[in-house]
Amino acid sequence: MTRAAVVGSGSWGTAFAATMAHAGTDVVLWARRPELAAQVSAGRNDDYLPGVELPPGLRGTTDVAEALDEADVVVFAVPSQTLRAGLAQWAGLVPPDAAVVSLMKGVELGTTKRMSEVIAEAGDVEPERIVVVSGPNLAREIALRQPAASVVACVDELMAERVADACVTPWFRPYTNDDVVGVELGGAVKNVVALAVGMAEGMGLGDNTKASLITRGLAETSRLGAALGAEPTTLMGLAGVGDLIATCMSSLSRNHTFGVELARGRTVEEIGASLHQVAEGVKSCESIAQLAAEHGVDMPIVGAVVAVVRGRVTPQHMVGALMGRSLKSEAD
Repeated sequence: MTRAAVVGSGSWGTAFAATMAHAGTDVVLWARRPELAAQVSAGRNDDYLPGVELPPGLRGTTDVAEALDEADVVVFAVPSQTLRAGLAQWAGLVPPDAAVVSLMKGVELGTTKRMSEVIAEAGDVEPERIVVVSGPNLAREIALRQPAASVVACVDELMAERVADACVTPWFRPYTNDDVVGVELGGAVKNVVALAVGMAEGMGLGDNTKASLITRGLAETSRLGAALGAEPTTLMGLAGVGDLIATCMSSLSRNHTFGVELARGRTVEEIGASLHQVAEGVKSCESIAQLAAEHGVDMPIVGAVVAVVRGRVTPQHMVGALMGRSLKSEAD
């Protein structure tokens, strides 16, 4: 039997751990707090997935060494900006032949590195062992066993298949891919676009506005992807447009919800304190804007979200600025 360790007991880490357990994988979920680890062992996670029954056999622990011991698959599901610091403590405990999976959707502040690059650098893990999972994967729906598909990406096809086999269930269908760059960029940028769409909703704007932001957000993602060598087909698939639609349109999306609250006049600090979970786009918007600037890529929606998050403009001014841009061809 395949043994997996999931480091991070938030909603998506817990939902993915439960999915692997349903797939027949032996899973240990690491949590910082003893009471949360005990909840997981008792079949629930009231903090992040209230009302969801977790599968028997999914165990929680606060001992990361215990979780990682002899794991065939090691899954990291922590906030993206804390990954490097965490790896400084955990890297030596990761088995040398394990698949190392990233569930995180962000770009590191300061370095503009994708999460797979952080794992390779800070965790001293070969790229051939690093796997990225991304797609339209709202955690609560997956935990409730509603049908969904995802992408499992690795430069080594056999390693991607190994992780796909460890998480496939009748309601969770993984597709393999070797375009790690495209899968990660799609997952990171969509969070920023979802903030913009949430702001539009919070202002009472309609579906035309939201569809326009989603479509132009995809164009921005595609431009950045092309500059970094991503495959165009990846961004038109589950990890691109699929994840973008789900995150931008769902009230279950933290980034969408954060955007709605920004438009209602609440501050970044107020919203962050009330959500109790990280909206990755709030921090990654700045690193994505920096990454775009480094590669000469125009990303006006991302730039506008950065301006709102920094408090330089209001969401209302953001919309006006985007609508007032000079005319050009859609293909440009």
